Amino acid sequence: MIRALNISKAYGSNLLFDEVSFVLNPGERLGLVGRNGHGKTTLFRILLGTEKPDDGQMVVSKGYRIGHLSQQIKFSEPSVLAEACTGLPKTEDGTDTSYRAKAALDGLGFSPEELDRSPGELSGGFQVRLNLAKVLISEPNLLLLDEPTNYLDIVSMRWLQRFLGDWRRELILITHDREFMDGVTTHTMAIHRKKLRKLEGTTAHAFQQIAQQEEIHEKTRLNQEKHRRQQEQFIERFRAKATKAKAVQSRVKRLDKELDLERLDEIHDLNFRFRAATFPAKRTLNVEGLSFNYPEGPQLIQELQLQVGRHDRIGVIGPNGRGKTTLLSLLAGVLEPGAGTIGLHPKTEMAYFGQSNVDRLDPGKTVEEEILSVHPEQSRGGARGICGLMMFPGDDALKKVKVLSGGERSRVLLGKLLVSPSNLLVLDEPTNHLDMQSTEGLMHALEDFPGALVLVTHSEMILSRVVNRLVVFDAGKIQVFEGGYQDFLEQIGWADETSQKPSPTRSVRKGRNRKELRRLRSDILSERSKSLKPLEVKIKEVEQAIVDLEKEAGQGEVLMCDASTQGESDSLAALVRRSRVIKTEVESLFKKLEKLTHQQGQLEEDFAVRLEELK
Repeated sequence: MIRALNISKAYGSNLLFDEVSFVLNPGERLGLVGRNGHGKTTLFRILLGTEKPDDGQMVVSKGYRIGHLSQQIKFSEPSVLAEACTGLPKTEDGTDTSYRAKAALDGLGFSPEELDRSPGELSGGFQVRLNLAKVLISEPNLLLLDEPTNYLDIVSMRWLQRFLGDWRRELILITHDREFMDGVTTHTMAIHRKKLRKLEGTTAHAFQQIAQQEEIHEKTRLNQEKHRRQQEQFIERFRAKATKAKAVQSRVKRLDKELDLERLDEIHDLNFRFRAATFPAKRTLNVEGLSFNYPEGPQLIQELQLQVGRHDRIGVIGPNGRGKTTLLSLLAGVLEPGAGTIGLHPKTEMAYFGQSNVDRLDPGKTVEEEILSVHPEQSRGGARGICGLMMFPGDDALKKVKVLSGGERSRVLLGKLLVSPSNLLVLDEPTNHLDMQSTEGLMHALEDFPGALVLVTHSEMILSRVVNRLVVFDAGKIQVFEGGYQDFLEQIGWADETSQKPSPTRSVRKGRNRKELRRLRSDILSERSKSLKPLEVKIKEVEQAIVDLEKEAGQGEVLMCDASTQGESDSLAALVRRSRVIKTEVESLFKKLEKLTHQQGQLEEDFAVRLEELK
């Protein structure tokens, strides 16, 4: 188990955490959310011990092992498989468990031929995948995964989501893909206004709770301001009257004791619309017999026929290295076809976001200058308006590109696309480097755009919400699918998933026939149910009691504010006493819940080991 106690951390004047605390209980899988630059990766470093908090303490149970996805590339073995096997824990009887390494590599997109290659020959993305395979099979108590999907294609992401969904130990996950996170986590922990807020359930539930709390804070603050103005008016009006002197002094003392609630700083969200140009025809783009391959390389695209209607939303999907980015580069005119034609309607106005375009920003220019460089005749005020939409308000627009993060540079490039109206968006992984909130803002802009869209993304959430047609790279071929992403999964599906890939935690136990194994498994499952059921009932009862008390506490805060405003001192005193009782009861219940969940986690792990031995 891990416990953070009053941790604070700052870099110069930039305070990330202000006396934050949390507990990670057995079996909990946390989704860590927060805006880029607000401390998610820093918290991981503190957990790993590579950075120290300025104040407070991170307490880790003795013998508790933490595994994390390392971005450092350092390999010692001659082959991919041998390197992956270095992550396997040693078995007491020397049993060969290399099948688990093969299963993980297979799920992460390594072909059988690549297992004998030298790790140094792999691309940077596949080297990170190899590191990911090693940590997944290392059986740590806690998995720390910081953006593990960044170098994965959609098929590998689906495999990883299934793997983490079956993970029965602890997990803390950072990813900008909300659907992926919600599919594998049990709790959400948000870094918000330099504090940590841990809640059971999805990201949507966590964001809703935070929004409600801030709404209550603002209403309470406004009521408090109104009350203060009324008291100050009374004091000013009757200060000189001797008959009111006692009442005036009483109100002066009461005002001096009141703590003023501060106005919450405004948080800027990515909130914009792509500017649409009118389009008079039915088709913006027509592809006939398109073929392409790089010199000495395989045929990536062969005889592709594609028509893009003025309202089409086309998702380009498939494993990495099959030609998705190449297709968008061809459509945008960055590459010339090997054969066939790409015809644009004369009225087509294309806006292109390519993977390499972010690197083409001028490091010496400011954000404002980059926006102006697209259309120099645009007014400076207009450019500042675009900067504000891209979350560069005020003097932030004068930041140099060279000091911006990857996500900030992506927003600059998106801002440049807004300067000129378009009726065809061609976007290659536009959410790379964006945080969860910015990704949501971009998705809303895509949903509202009335023109045509051709989009490469590995996010199943975006595919499900935005696209209505697909170009699919899979099983060594390219095809156009007339339907949305969910239709594709139901009607065709991914070739690699037609036969379920094995999990690296599974094996076949020799020496027992299937009938006996089924009987033993049934006995263990029955025993597990009898042992865990009473615990689950107790845990739900305690959790519900906490929820009820926290709800009562929230209502009490509103009532206390009203009582204070109306000067009802007796009611206020009673509410304060009840608030203290509630706080004590909640703390006691949390201790009880921690003990119960620990028991539950230990039992689940014991039964999991017994079931594993049968496989």
